Amino acid sequence: MPGTLRFILGDQLSRSISSLDGLDPARDVVVMAEVGEEATYVPHHRKKIAFLFSAMRHFADGLRGEGIAIDYAAFGEAGGPVSLTEALRRAVERHRPERIVVTEPGEWRVLQAMADWSELFGCPVEIREDQRFLCSTQDFADWAEGRKDLRMEFFYREMRRRTGYLMRGKDPEGGAWNFDKENRKPLPETIAVPERPRFAPDEKTRRVLDLVARDFAGHFGDLEPFDYPVTREDALKALDWFVENALPRYGDYQDAMRAGEPLLFHSNLSALINCGLLLPAECCRRAEDAFHAGHAPLNAVEGFIRQIIGWREYVRGIYWLKMPDYAASNALGADRPLPDFFWTGETGMNCLAQAIGETRANAYAHHIQRLMVIGNFCLLAGLDPRAVQEWYLLVYHDAYEWVEMPNVVGMILFADGGLLASKPYAASGAYIDRMSDYCGSCRYDVKQRVGPDACPFNPLYWDFLARHRRRFAGNRRMAMMIATLDRMDAAQLAAMRATAATFLASLR
Repeated sequence: MPGTLRFILGDQLSRSISSLDGLDPARDVVVMAEVGEEATYVPHHRKKIAFLFSAMRHFADGLRGEGIAIDYAAFGEAGGPVSLTEALRRAVERHRPERIVVTEPGEWRVLQAMADWSELFGCPVEIREDQRFLCSTQDFADWAEGRKDLRMEFFYREMRRRTGYLMRGKDPEGGAWNFDKENRKPLPETIAVPERPRFAPDEKTRRVLDLVARDFAGHFGDLEPFDYPVTREDALKALDWFVENALPRYGDYQDAMRAGEPLLFHSNLSALINCGLLLPAECCRRAEDAFHAGHAPLNAVEGFIRQIIGWREYVRGIYWLKMPDYAASNALGADRPLPDFFWTGETGMNCLAQAIGETRANAYAHHIQRLMVIGNFCLLAGLDPRAVQEWYLLVYHDAYEWVEMPNVVGMILFADGGLLASKPYAASGAYIDRMSDYCGSCRYDVKQRVGPDACPFNPLYWDFLARHRRRFAGNRRMAMMIATLDRMDAAQLAAMRATAATFLASLR
């Protein structure tokens, strides 16, 4: 008897996903597919592909254990589908359903494909809201309508009021909405980083690793060792570990960097949240409970919750509000291609070698490495925004276009002209020196501004300000930097700009 096909995408691995609401195990079939197009529309990091394929297979097994019929297409099967549309077409031919139910996708290109499915397959297609997010795209559009300023801080306060997280009635816990000023401490050498749990690959994951090693050998990144959670059970264990062991110090040291320590006190839960193995609300509740129990300080818990209900929800709202034109934003006219070292990690700049090397090894780097090391370089060097977007999308295991694009276009590159960020996040080498131990073993001298041994961030920073002085002259948050630029000795500035030009010319 025909029923409903319920199509689950690879980033919708939540038992509570809206497309499964009302499922009738006697009549309905859940369709899942590992398709080549999704793995290769950019050549994703091999660990990212392995993580998602394995997580999908484990999620499907969990549904089978409930007695739910699963139509699953594994990558590499003979005649396997190359696209989501092809996978669903084949499932429709097999099952002849009355209707198809899906949850709205995270990416614009997939939604455009879904718009044609009803006509293509000759049956109704219901696209349901993704209720894992705490703010719908329509709610965000309603919030944004008529506003001159779409700053995240204003949105975040509204989300705090709506969710009740860290609120005392109408007022924020601790009397302030944001404790970010307390979260910028460098990490003392005396503080040890907690040892993290490792999740050894089971037989199912090991088969996926073999597949990825064989079929995606040319993709970026190391595949082994692989020890990331791929099941709901292990994802909850990772959340438990973070709240117990790392959250108490996450606030103080979330901006710190230490060579050889890619995770420090960060949660590394973002990939689990973005694919659905963890839910945003449950992560916020666990952190808030830790605060109320006296286990974690307010600045740590507020900072963690802000990343989820502030930045995560906000960038998704910006993405859907401004697509499809947002992708082509290039307010600063940047056009330089990515240097080779973005793929190899082989550069004399130790901070970039560390951050890119850890990205290559882990498909992960924490937010300051992404923003103030790699992103800062992209901004100052004038790298092409489309190339930078593609790089960030393919190298990180938590990256999907909805979260990657606004962070790169708005936060990192200021390519949207200030829609998202009130100023460009540009910094000289002094910031990296203050927040890390990278500079001590670098081939460049962080104290020098001119010459072949000068830290490239120093001349690049002043060259960037000089190139864009007119644009930023009226920016209140840039006033101090522009005033310093204007007071600078002309010969000194010329020497720094010449050093910057020499460095940029040396990039391949």
